[in-house]
Amino acid sequence: MAGRLAGKVAVVTGGCSGIGLATVRRFAEEGATVVVADLSDDAGEALAAEIGGTYVHCDVASKDDVDRLFATAKERHGRVDIAFNNAGISPPDDDSILDTDLDAWRRVQEVNLTSVYLCCKAVIPMMLEQGGGSIINTASFVAVMGAATSQISYSASKGGVLSMTRELGVQFARQGIRVNALCPGPVNTPLLKELFAKDAERAARRLVHVPMGRFGEPEEMANAVLFLASDESSFMTASTFLVDGGISGAYVTPL
Repeated sequence: MAGRLAGKVAVVTGGCSGIGLATVRRFAEEGATVVVADLSDDAGEALAAEIGGTYVHCDVASKDDVDRLFATAKERHGRVDIAFNNAGISPPDDDSILDTDLDAWRRVQEVNLTSVYLCCKAVIPMMLEQGGGSIINTASFVAVMGAATSQISYSASKGGVLSMTRELGVQFARQGIRVNALCPGPVNTPLLKELFAKDAERAARRLVHVPMGRFGEPEEMANAVLFLASDESSFMTASTFLVDGGISGAYVTPL
C-alpha cells in the first residue's frame, strides 16, 4: 500500500530534533522524499542517510540560506510539495517584558517569525508554478492564549506566525496552496527539557494547566503535521490546528 505522501517532496526546517525530527521520520515512512534543514551538520547528514533524503545546512534567519535551501530541494528533486517551517528557539533571556532586552527580542523574532516569512517567500513561487502545495508553519498554543510563564518575544513571534499563516492561506487558496498553522501545547522536546533543567518550577507550571496531565510527544505532533501535509486535509487552509492536550479549552484543570 502506497504511503500517504508517496511521490511528494517535503522540506522540514529544524529537522534534527524535537518535532522536526519526528516529522522527518514520519514523512519518510509515508513515502516522501525529505530535505532536512538544520544547523547540526553531523546529525543532519546521518538523518538524511537514514531516510534516503537530503540534508542542507541552513540558518533560517538568513535569506541567502533559505533561498539556497529551497533551490537545492527543487534542483535535486524537481519540486517542493510540502514545506514544514518549524525551526525556532526559546532562549532563557526571553522572559517578562520587564527583563527581556532588545537584542533578545530581536533574535527570537528573526528565528521564529522572520524565518517563516523567508521560507514562505521562497517556496510559494515554486508551488504556484507547479500548481499547488501544502505549507505548515509551527506556531504555538501561546498564539491564542496568554502563557503561564512569560516569554514575551516567543509569544509575540508565534502570534505573528499564526496571523501570517491565515493571511497566506486565504490569499493563495484558489491557486491550490494550503497554508495551515500547527499550534502545539507543551511538548517533550529538547527545548522543554532544557527549561526543566534550568528552572524546574517554571517548567512544572506548564504541566498543571494541561487537562490531559502530561506533555505531548514529538511523534504526536508529527502525526498532526502529516495530516496537514497530506491530501486528507484537502479542505483545510488558513487554519489554527491546536494539538495541546486541551490546554486552550480549559478554564480550570481538575487535580
